[in-house]
Amino acid sequence: MTNPGGTQRPASAAFLLSQVGAHAARKFAERLGRLRLSPPHAGILGVLRKSGGLSQQGLAELLHMHPSALVAIIDELEERGLVKRQDSLDDRRTYELHLADKGQAALRDIGRVGQEHDESLCAALSPREREQLTGFLQRIADEQGLTPGVHPGFSRLGRRRKGAC
Repeated sequence: MTNPGGTQRPASAAFLLSQVGAHAARKFAERLGRLRLSPPHAGILGVLRKSGGLSQQGLAELLHMHPSALVAIIDELEERGLVKRQDSLDDRRTYELHLADKGQAALRDIGRVGQEHDESLCAALSPREREQLTGFLQRIADEQGLTPGVHPGFSRLGRRRKGAC
């Protein structure tokens, strides 16, 4: 942005967050592509690691995701041997989602990609500055009511846009 004097003025914090966020999301997707995974795959595997078994409905609710969109992704992860469906011990009418051994291995690979991504994205910052930035961003996320560990993009998966047939 250039002001009338011809000098560059700083963009707003909201714009810069959006700009860097979009760039970071695209680069992370590219890096995950080398593993034949997408960001939704990585997010779902990460949630399942922490959950110890969730119903598909419970996972959809946690991710704020349309359940029908989740079915296709879970089917794909199951076909690839990353996730397994098991009968629920609490309710015989449902099953729970668990990580398979290949899913655990994929999470280790995702962790390495995530570390590489973080290092690349934050290369201009010192360790102390990275820590400060993380703290600031966490405060913003908390104040905005974002679900910890869940990307808000999940809520858009499988939703119809207005005017779409």
